[in-house]
Amino acid sequence: MKKNIVLFVLFVLPIVAYLFFASGVNSFTKLPTITPKIADFGNWKSLKGEKVTLNNKITILGFSGSEILKNRGNFFNLNEKIYQRYNGFKDLQFVVICPLGTENDAQKIVESLGAFTDVSGWHFVFASPDDIKTFYDQLHLKGKLDQNLGTSNVYIVDKERNLRGRKDKDEYREGYDTFHPSDLSNEMLDDFKIILYEYRAALKKNHNATKQL
Repeated sequence: MKKNIVLFVLFVLPIVAYLFFASGVNSFTKLPTITPKIADFGNWKSLKGEKVTLNNKITILGFSGSEILKNRGNFFNLNEKIYQRYNGFKDLQFVVICPLGTENDAQKIVESLGAFTDVSGWHFVFASPDDIKTFYDQLHLKGKLDQNLGTSNVYIVDKERNLRGRKDKDEYREGYDTFHPSDLSNEMLDDFKIILYEYRAALKKNHNATKQL
């Protein structure tokens, strides 16, 4: 009996402890709100001519800027690291805000992604430069759009239109850099899992654990 206890302490307990800490502390907390109740989109249309809304959707939000094709690698990074893992959930959408006049370039991105991905969860919506600036300003972020009205960062917005991130004084994070795959695979994936955990827990509490988030 004592031998079994010793073996457990020496071999099993360290493995359990490792798995616990390796899963990340963040996975057991609630992701803070950076900006509450951001505005919904205006009467902006997508490539399909549809109106897209932030209401009742978990949204990964991006700003393409006018040089969409030049920065297309960012979309492929996001698609590979996040989208392809979770695009089966019907309450999740990836929305990219683009300047009017870039519709053809955005269509090329969608077609390229569509060669190996179900792109039904991707939405490119179009607005005037002034509308994009106004929308971005009300997010109250520390980061700024570049001169082309774009950023390589994407943001997590929950179903209640709260922009979520990290507010620790030692680790403030309002967005996730799609230029760096490691940023998506580590920080963003970790934070995104927290959001999923929150909604899955709510669904289970309401006895409605379906394919929805």
